[in-house]
Amino acid sequence: MTLKKHKRTPFLETCAASDMAFLLIIYFMVIAGFNISTGFLMNLPARNSTRLILREELVRFELNEEGNIIHNEEIIELGEAKKIISIAYALNPNIAVILTINKDTVWQEVVSFVEVAQDLKIDSFSFAMHRGGP
Repeated sequence: MTLKKHKRTPFLETCAASDMAFLLIIYFMVIAGFNISTGFLMNLPARNSTRLILREELVRFELNEEGNIIHNEEIIELGEAKKIISIAYALNPNIAVILTINKDTVWQEVVSFVEVAQDLKIDSFSFAMHRGGP
């Protein structure tokens, strides 16, 4: 008695490969729906924007290495900075908030300040690292 040898069909020739591909596509579509970015979102000016900002419209803050907020050479709390920004915005909605950051500042302090500007819906917000030197 001789047994018939069955020829094995490769995986790619079976319908299992197409089923697997279909299931993977569905899986990644579902996962993509749950991938929510909670990053920093603010409106950026248009590339060819010619908006001018006067010096009177600037509200400057600085974060020192200890994470203290400095405004007009005085150390203030985050809540007080929020009040200053909201009062300036109420007087002139065209204000620009500028934050200068010391390189040794804890980044959570920076994020907290940026969240304040985002909550107040400030359109013009700029931050830069403090340049060392005299």
